[in-house]
Amino acid sequence: MADEQAEAELRDQFTEAFEGADFPVTNPMDLVPALPDGPGTRFEAGDVNFTAMELSTKLSDIQDFPYEDVESLVDDLIEGLKQKDML
Repeated sequence: MADEQAEAELRDQFTEAFEGADFPVTNPMDLVPALPDGPGTRFEAGDVNFTAMELSTKLSDIQDFPYEDVESLVDDLIEGLKQKDML
């Protein structure tokens, strides 16, 4: 249950943080202007927490750019966190 709650919280945080990006985005740097604190933007849910830069670094081999919309980006981020046992 805690994992589901953390996933829902992170999904909301990612959507809020990245929905202002100019889609389609072709690489992680296209997302930086949308972040409130740039690469230092922190995401936290339950015991899970990391910055946008840490997220990008840890999931670089999983992300599949370009992304046409925020939903597909957030779906991949959540799936990547699960694959890396970070969620």
